[in-house]
Amino acid sequence: MTESAELPPAPEQARAVFGERFTDAVRYAELLADAGVQRGLIGPREVPRLWERHILNCAVLSEVVPEGVTVCDVGSGAGLPGIPLALVRPDLKITLLEPLLRRTTFLTEVVELLGLDHVTVVRGRAEEVLGKLTPVHVVTARAVAPLDRLAAWGVPLLRPYGEMLALKGDTAEEELKGAGAALSKLGAVETSVLHVGEGVVDPLSTVVRVEVGESPGGVRFAAKRAKAARTGRTRRRR
Repeated sequence: MTESAELPPAPEQARAVFGERFTDAVRYAELLADAGVQRGLIGPREVPRLWERHILNCAVLSEVVPEGVTVCDVGSGAGLPGIPLALVRPDLKITLLEPLLRRTTFLTEVVELLGLDHVTVVRGRAEEVLGKLTPVHVVTARAVAPLDRLAAWGVPLLRPYGEMLALKGDTAEEELKGAGAALSKLGAVETSVLHVGEGVVDPLSTVVRVEVGESPGGVRFAAKRAKAARTGRTRRRR
């Protein structure tokens, strides 16, 4: 059995970022370092850098999420970025979407333990819940897949004029260029690369923003959504 490294104390920046939810952020870090490692959700080598590389890196995404919107965190895994975002932003309604049972079990435990009433855990893949989940203002994701594939999963879950915010690394600009054609087909009308977390994380967190027009996912997904909506109405009438 692999022994996990010791979790370092929370940095001072964490107190400023999480405010009155700082204690809950510490509890979440402890859960990741313990149960998260034991269940294979976080690698043991990540424990010493949990705060800077994972928790704070995700929490600063809040800088570019509008107020009072609905959010779906696609491929939430161990809750990154969804849980840190929820701790910082009680004004958001967040869905943590994750296909694997062991991960959704962990996420449900964390949500209940931390009293995150504005967070819902849903087990499933993005393509499976299309038409079942109410379209959201913002889709978030981190280290799930290359941008073109990630957009194919996440963008169709958006409501018209919504946006996908994907935490990416050094290759963000390159990925965005390579995914241009695919993003256009998915209804993207504007894309940009943002850097957030000034004074909190170093290097800054890199976010790819994909804004959509009136047809998120393009024509093909509009037809799928319409079919799913009709099916839903038929079931309700029965």
